[in-house]
Amino acid sequence: MKPDITEIRNDREINLLIEKGNEVLRELGYTEHSKKHASKASEKAGMILKELGYKNKMIELAKIAGYMHDIGNSVNRHDHAHSGAILAYGILKERQMDLEQILTITAAIGHHDEGTGTAIDPVSAALILADKTDVRRNRVQNPNKAKFDIHDRVNYAALSSSLEIDKEKHMIQMNLELDDSICSLMDYFEIFLERMIMCKRAAEHLGCRFRLVANGSKLC
Repeated sequence: MKPDITEIRNDREINLLIEKGNEVLRELGYTEHSKKHASKASEKAGMILKELGYKNKMIELAKIAGYMHDIGNSVNRHDHAHSGAILAYGILKERQMDLEQILTITAAIGHHDEGTGTAIDPVSAALILADKTDVRRNRVQNPNKAKFDIHDRVNYAALSSSLEIDKEKHMIQMNLELDDSICSLMDYFEIFLERMIMCKRAAEHLGCRFRLVANGSKLC
């Protein structure tokens, strides 16, 4: 497959779009959406499909979609999924990727935001799960704790998070440990309920159930 995920990760244009997007979001007070988030989304999306037994070609498409999914933030946070999909189409076509593969990737990118998207195939489902479960303290870009908004507090309170795939039980489980002196479980749900519902539907698209376990308690 041309290009592969290694070429995508080393592509100067793609990396500049990701970093410009993160620069924009940092100025607007959003959490980190840099190459680190892109890499984590890429690795996790590929891992999900691999653990569920999907073919290498589909896994590679999920990795590429995961790495490129936030390039639209370089244009504007609003509608970034749609502008990102259009940018990705042009970039991948210029790099002579097969058109059907391009369309799978752009559809996944265009559907990854909870405001307008939903899982429509295995690649989009894996991307949604990978993106929405990347909750961690070092995504907070606001240096002033006194000025944390609820998004900052929720991410800063995340001591650890992980995703487990159980193919035999058809279960995708997110494990989250929160410092409840910083953020309560209710705070988490206030911010992330819509995203967790999106994850539930994405898991169902993959023939699985989605479970969230926070501080040892099963929440959904």
